[in-house]
Amino acid sequence: MIPYPQFSPTLISLGPLQIRWYGLMYILGFVAGFAILKKRAKETDLRLDADTLSDFAFYIFMGVLLGGRLGYVLFYNPLMFLMHPLEIFALWHGGMSFHGGLIGTIWGGLLFSYTRGIPFYRIADAVIPAIPIGLGLGRLGNFINGELWGRATDVSWAMQFPTDPLNLPRHPSQLYEFALEGVVLFLILWFMRTRNLPSGVLFWSFFGFYGTFRIIAEFFREPDAQLSFIMPNITAGMLLSVPMVVVGFGFVLWQLWRCSRTRPGVASLGA
Repeated sequence: MIPYPQFSPTLISLGPLQIRWYGLMYILGFVAGFAILKKRAKETDLRLDADTLSDFAFYIFMGVLLGGRLGYVLFYNPLMFLMHPLEIFALWHGGMSFHGGLIGTIWGGLLFSYTRGIPFYRIADAVIPAIPIGLGLGRLGNFINGELWGRATDVSWAMQFPTDPLNLPRHPSQLYEFALEGVVLFLILWFMRTRNLPSGVLFWSFFGFYGTFRIIAEFFREPDAQLSFIMPNITAGMLLSVPMVVVGFGFVLWQLWRCSRTRPGVASLGA
């Protein structure tokens, strides 16, 4: 086994004020996303001044926060929150759903594009390559917190996590997700952004690739204790990701087909 590095979840403690690693990862993710959005706005000739960019960041932040928390409540632990409703607001205890956060982000983007009169796909294609950075940093935050660890295993790189009551050697699945959902997904989208693709293809490609990588990672990740396995080797994360793959790649093919009929040569990844 590889020894798990003993991180403290708290980065800085100033009396009652605590800055946690997980919260810092969220902040870094938004800062990186904001920087990439500015670069993408220039690349795509999307004219967004500083105030408009700040407004967009606010819409997205609220979408991630509200959608991620409500998604976790509804998808993963509804009974516990029904018994203790005030826990819904206890974000410092952890518990955010990516799928819920994604839904919240899309609603935030739709609301922003509607109020500003900007076509949704223009803003979505511009910002989507930044999303894997936030995802990857979030998975590093999970690893530092010693949470969302993997299934028991005997591989040589297994780790024992201090939060595991069984103290078993486990897959460091947070790092697998960091690599797939963060690094690899970012590189794919960053490469695709340079291709002459129809509007919306980059946006829907994120759905398809993320869903695929999440399903792969779920084979190594221990499911949430309150859910266990939905079926043998099938987790809630897998079931929530299957529609992302189908819808994401389905819309990619649809957009490419539509564009090939009106603008031959544009719909190719190699164009």
